[in-house]
Amino acid sequence: MTKIAILVPTYNEAVSIVELLGKLTNFRSNSQYEYDLVVIDDNSPDRTADIVENLAIPWVDIIRRPGKSGIGPAYRAGFSKVLADPQYTHIATMDADGSHRVEDLPAMFAAITSSKTLILGVRWMPGGRVVNWPRSRQLLSKTGTRYAKLALGINLNDLTGGFRIYSAELLNSLKLKDMDATGYCFQIEMAMAADLAGAKTIQVPITFVERIAGESKMSFGIAIEAFGYVTKLGIARAIKGIYRR
Repeated sequence: MTKIAILVPTYNEAVSIVELLGKLTNFRSNSQYEYDLVVIDDNSPDRTADIVENLAIPWVDIIRRPGKSGIGPAYRAGFSKVLADPQYTHIATMDADGSHRVEDLPAMFAAITSSKTLILGVRWMPGGRVVNWPRSRQLLSKTGTRYAKLALGINLNDLTGGFRIYSAELLNSLKLKDMDATGYCFQIEMAMAADLAGAKTIQVPITFVERIAGESKMSFGIAIEAFGYVTKLGIARAIKGIYRR
């Protein structure tokens, strides 16, 4: 039987997390899929974690981390927690800010198989789209994916996107403790690790919506970090396979 753990990292998402939890509650009550949610909060000054805790939703758990250290460490903490529980067959990741729509979850869940699989929610494929993004952001995202595809030799259309579902089998086959990406290049690192592990990758078109409330975590510095990190990974892959057991 399929059971999914959805991981949502947060930092100052007090407003958007309440909206997301409301949508997930409605979807869960009408869905054939069983899932729990883990909010991974990096000690948000706006008390995001306290707000989630006070809602007292029985299928929602919280990981409280001591401070802001990046999306990579947050997700790795979430992976460690849910992989310790064998009831979870798949682990989904999504943003708290509404950019990853609950409305796209049915198509993502429908793509789930029992094999070693990575399911990608893809903006840059037929049926996928972005809403309220300026052309500069679209160009940055597309350019980042094209460069990563070339440098790493991975023919996927959205290597920087974070709306994903990993099979527990896949995650358990990776050396997660050896990974060290902190920013959004974590998504590229995970895609490369999955590819090297021989995972089957399924691409599902999604609609990505730019956040309305709060502040985006993306910055020029993060983009530069990702470029440098992809270059390093590309060189490492050219020399030898990594992240294999």
